[in-house]
Amino acid sequence: MFVNKYVHYILLVILTLIFFACAPTSKKDIVIAEFDKQKIFLDEYERVYAKNNGGWEVAKRDSLSKKKNFLDLYVNFKIKVHDAKRRGLDTLSDVVAEFNEYKQKIGVTYLLEKELVEPNIKLLYEKRKEELRVSHIMFRPDTAGFEGAYVRALAILDSIKNGASFEVMASKYSQDYFSAPYGGDIFYITAGDIIPSFEEPCYTLKAGEVYPELVRTQFGYHIIKVTDRRARVPEIRASHILVELKPGSTSQDSANALEKIQAIKERIEMGEDFGELAKEFSDDVGTKNQGGDLGYFSRRMMVQPFDEAAFNLEIGQVSDVVKTQFGYHLIKLTDKKPLRSFDEEKDILKSIYQRLKYNEDKTRLVDSLKRVFGYNYNRNLADLIISKTDTVQVGGQYWISDLKKEFGEEIVFSFANKKVTFDTLIVRAEMMADFVNRRITKNLIDAMAERIAEDFLLAEAVEYLPAKYPQFAELMEEYKNGILIFKLQEDEVWNKITIDEDKLRVHYENNKEKYQWPDRVEYAEIFIRSDSLAKEIHKMLQAGEEFDSLAAKYTERPGFKEKYGRHGIKPDLDNALSMKANQLVEGEFSEPFYHSNGYSIVKLIKKHPAGIKTFEEALPEVSGAVQELESKRLENEYIEFLKANYKPRIYYDKLKNAFVD
Repeated sequence: MFVNKYVHYILLVILTLIFFACAPTSKKDIVIAEFDKQKIFLDEYERVYAKNNGGWEVAKRDSLSKKKNFLDLYVNFKIKVHDAKRRGLDTLSDVVAEFNEYKQKIGVTYLLEKELVEPNIKLLYEKRKEELRVSHIMFRPDTAGFEGAYVRALAILDSIKNGASFEVMASKYSQDYFSAPYGGDIFYITAGDIIPSFEEPCYTLKAGEVYPELVRTQFGYHIIKVTDRRARVPEIRASHILVELKPGSTSQDSANALEKIQAIKERIEMGEDFGELAKEFSDDVGTKNQGGDLGYFSRRMMVQPFDEAAFNLEIGQVSDVVKTQFGYHLIKLTDKKPLRSFDEEKDILKSIYQRLKYNEDKTRLVDSLKRVFGYNYNRNLADLIISKTDTVQVGGQYWISDLKKEFGEEIVFSFANKKVTFDTLIVRAEMMADFVNRRITKNLIDAMAERIAEDFLLAEAVEYLPAKYPQFAELMEEYKNGILIFKLQEDEVWNKITIDEDKLRVHYENNKEKYQWPDRVEYAEIFIRSDSLAKEIHKMLQAGEEFDSLAAKYTERPGFKEKYGRHGIKPDLDNALSMKANQLVEGEFSEPFYHSNGYSIVKLIKKHPAGIKTFEEALPEVSGAVQELESKRLENEYIEFLKANYKPRIYYDKLKNAFVD
């Protein structure tokens, strides 16, 4: 028995060891390269590779050879960054200043995008999947103001809560005189169509519910009821047949029109083609020739009875007779557009959000930062400053005033153990068009403090972004590494490049066949806007007048009169003028031809055949080539130096695990 138990125990231990030995290793634990006690893990490599090579799916299909080459480059990059930090380049004042400036510039935008824009446009997208039919009772802030409107509205809301009909109360008391006759109905809305203060309560209600509190907007107080909620169809396509009722029509005219449209309806039910009947009978001259096709339209683009009937149809279905102020209609639904994806709608959603709600949300965010960072505004200072001046303006005048001497170092506001003086406030205000050269008043000081405090608070919040958003931390790390690499390249490559004339000449002699002129032409041109004048000048040339003198007198191409129309030496295929010149014999001129919204006469001065450039002619290209070669040589020397010092070890065999799900 004892032996059996012991054997079982040993087997259990062995099985456990086998299990853990065979268990898959996390990619964050797989080392694919190391140097100087630094390690590069597979998950990091995958992230960087995918980012630089078209994404994960593309990376999965890439060859092992390409992945190895990228790993070599990435290891070199990581060693360079490590070397830069070993040298202390990351602590240099100019590096720190550049990094902090970039972090603030990008960080505030990133903060607002992550905290405000992204979550709110996603919420807006979800809301816009539905449309709501809404009724309201509105009370305007008339002579009694908002307080009086509130009292009246509250009494009606209490009545509705106690059983009174919403629709009856709307008809009697609503001061929205357009919707009151219809029981307060304002038809279908969707998120982004109306002001947020009205929209938000609507989306909390089920069909048939009345919002339990009064809703205040800039128009007054509202009692809100949602009468329907349904999936939103963004656009439909429909055709219609109209039997028109003109203004002043009699009841007999209406009866005749109704009889006509009903007869058309019967023919459709018998199987006749809707489009053909529209062409024959519709009074809508704008659509009848297209079989009544109205194209695509969204909610509220048509008059309400038409809209309601059309959006209640299924594709292929024909409506009952619909009456509008234009007459009687038959409507056929021909298509429905589905909701677009979030990515497709993103730009529209941003536009809606920024127009309707962004500024309000930004103010709320700044208010929350004030609480988090212990913001304190010295209101007494503003009163004291104003008691000492009524003429000093923001700008140069301030800096020579007694105001600056007395209050310049006083604290206007503080936050997160930081203090902002009145001098600092003025410096910032001078950079803002809303404040510069304005007289310093209490209201202006309050406005400057509010606006400038917003900048300081958002900048302070940026410091906490890396901890909250790893992607931002990665972005900042990438930028800092970029600065360090640039500094290294300066020190190890660019500043070490030395090029003298002997080196340039040696390179030229060894590679002169690379520096060739193509076939070229030297030519002059007389350019004239007028066809008739161009012909007249051509006759003068034929009569023997000098091309140079006529070009100096007549050419209308800017900057060419003083050059006698000469364009210099150009490749023969460079443009239409050089191509025309190449067709001529030296000294010959062309007939006028249309070119560049005018007429040109071209004279060939000389043809220059293809050939090797002289050293002087090739010097710019030679200099660039030698500089590039020197850069590569120094870069390679530096890489070899790094490898010798940091001894990188690369485990290519581990790449078989890359991009394997």
